[in-house]
Amino acid sequence: MSDDRPAGSPAWMATFADLMSLMLCFFVLLLSFAEMDVVKFKQIAGSMKVAFGVQSEFELEDIPKGTSVVATEFSPGQTSDTPIETIQQITDETTDPSLRVGDGEMDDAETEELLQKKITALLAETQVDAEKLKDMLEDETQTGKVDVESDGRTITVRIREQGSFPSGSATLNTDFVPVMQRIRDALAEIPGTISIEGHTDSTPLRGGRYESNWGLSSSRALSVTHELLRDGLLKDERMRVVGFADTRPFTFNDTIEGRASNRRVEIVIRQGIESAESSELDSIREINSDALDILGLK
Repeated sequence: MSDDRPAGSPAWMATFADLMSLMLCFFVLLLSFAEMDVVKFKQIAGSMKVAFGVQSEFELEDIPKGTSVVATEFSPGQTSDTPIETIQQITDETTDPSLRVGDGEMDDAETEELLQKKITALLAETQVDAEKLKDMLEDETQTGKVDVESDGRTITVRIREQGSFPSGSATLNTDFVPVMQRIRDALAEIPGTISIEGHTDSTPLRGGRYESNWGLSSSRALSVTHELLRDGLLKDERMRVVGFADTRPFTFNDTIEGRASNRRVEIVIRQGIESAESSELDSIREINSDALDILGLK
């Protein structure tokens, strides 16, 4: 059987070979003109290395790690701070109310200097409070109804009889009640124990409601106390009520003006007495015998 097919490759093979050659040249030219991204190349190479199982090199001290199913299958939740009960102390640079000085390792000169600094700081605090009272009671002090004085750690608000009480009576005048209200508001901002002390002149009482100056002085002090405790702004624990009659005159009783000055009610604010222990006072007295007199701690 004879073969009638022409010799050599088919005619389409030449065209196909030319097309492949042209395509190869085209891609070679494209590659030659392209810019290689080194970073992306490394990323692709690394991914292919993992995909085709190329062996990785591990350092000897690197501990082999397993794959957690939880870590691969579940996304982590949001983290939050764990509340921990802690006790923190906040300190303010305020004057230590304690009068204790020295730590057992200080000499007499250092202890004396430290005591003097504490005394100066305490007296300065009381002076500031006294000035505050004067500012709040400026109208009353200018009209002579009230006097404000300070001595050591003691502040005295002196209420004169003129305008406050009728002669021989322990009932406050109605027009003096607003003055008491302003005094009450001022005392609420000042620390310390409050002693309301009634005083009279030396003239004996004849007839009337009170048998003696003791009853009159005590009743006037009590009336002022009741007015100060109105509305609950001041605490009962701060109050002391005392009647001195004519035993503590402010001045001499031999003139009309002097007797008028002696008829008074004093609101005495004492600071620093309640916080001082007897042992502290004794130690201070040994260091400086005049320190307690300076502070007004008798």
